[in-house]
Amino acid sequence: MTRPRRDPRAERAALLVAPGEGTRPRLDRTVRRDGGRPRRDPRRERDGQRVPGMLRPRYDLSQVARPEAGPVHEAPRAVQAPVPTVVVLDAPAFLVLVVPDAAGGRLSPHDRQVLGAARVLAGREGGVALLAPWTCEGSGPAGADRLVRLDDPDGGDSRDCDPGGYDPAGRAARVAAAIADLRPRHVLFPESPDGGDLARRVAVRLRQPLFSDVESVAAGALARPARGRRVEQRTAPGLLATLAADAVAEYAGPPREAREIPVRVETPAGTGPAILSATTIPADPATVPLGLASFVAAAGSGVTDLATFREVVAALHATPGASRVLCDAGLMPRSSQVGASGTVLAATCYVALGISGAPQHLQGVAGCEYVVAVNTDLHAAMIERAGLAIVQDAQAVMPALLRLLAQDAGPTGDAP
Repeated sequence: MTRPRRDPRAERAALLVAPGEGTRPRLDRTVRRDGGRPRRDPRRERDGQRVPGMLRPRYDLSQVARPEAGPVHEAPRAVQAPVPTVVVLDAPAFLVLVVPDAAGGRLSPHDRQVLGAARVLAGREGGVALLAPWTCEGSGPAGADRLVRLDDPDGGDSRDCDPGGYDPAGRAARVAAAIADLRPRHVLFPESPDGGDLARRVAVRLRQPLFSDVESVAAGALARPARGRRVEQRTAPGLLATLAADAVAEYAGPPREAREIPVRVETPAGTGPAILSATTIPADPATVPLGLASFVAAAGSGVTDLATFREVVAALHATPGASRVLCDAGLMPRSSQVGASGTVLAATCYVALGISGAPQHLQGVAGCEYVVAVNTDLHAAMIERAGLAIVQDAQAVMPALLRLLAQDAGPTGDAP
């Protein structure tokens, strides 16, 4: 079988208009004389993607007007996010106990990292139990299979307590009693000022070795630097260990059950607390160094009324900060500069008023857990970094924020 030979003259004649109308070429080539497949017309397709009577393109392409079938109007389909399945572990082979700081009843990023390390040690057969004096929010998504309440022996509302208000020796005794009752295979603490002190007190009470400042966690080994970080010490996971900050990633799997289980805590007789009462005295946020502040509100070049800005900072009980532009202009002290060339923050919440977000400034707020940005530019880098963004002039937002804070303060004048 031979292939038919092409006829260029016949092909050119097919592209001309009908006989008697001249010899000009056919402009509409979507219809062919030989009955073949019509050619695409990109111009008509682009016209169908535009809003009628306007030049801007149509963003909802489900209603594109097709030349051969007319306009099609379809209702947009609602996309429902899949509900994550909660992992339920009925009978774990063993437990890995995590004792977090959980200041104010919430898990810090360091606490969630310790839970992530516990999930590595637990594997598929083991369970992770969270031991805290209150019900911590987000324990299940953070990787906890069990939740153990370490209640206040004085009968107070533990949800309103802070670790700094506890007797350290008394709390170590209750944690040691809980460990004796639960009999976990491993117990992890955060290597923080509170968590590290508690871990060492518990180790002395239980007379168990403590492998501190762990930076690498595997299923069968823990590792930490030593001798000025020139060597690495590795050991099999023991009973007690503390985890350094930013050493292990947080748990990123499906949420766990976080089922609350009871624990029997019996303090040995004759070992009463050495401290009869303890009260946490909060520091003045106006005098706290930026590197130690947990709540920072900073002003940028978009803030011109610094008096109102200081009122907002005082009403929020925050520590004042500023961008480099205001510090270079002498409007704010150099100690309040936020950024790589100033102070790198580790705050829980950071509020940026009128700050566009230079690269050095973004480096300074990289360690902040929550970022709120107020800026008129929708495409500003700080707006992209923020978890909550207000696209508005900071000069208009600050008085409105003061009015809302005054309403929430109530007759006593103190904000909740």
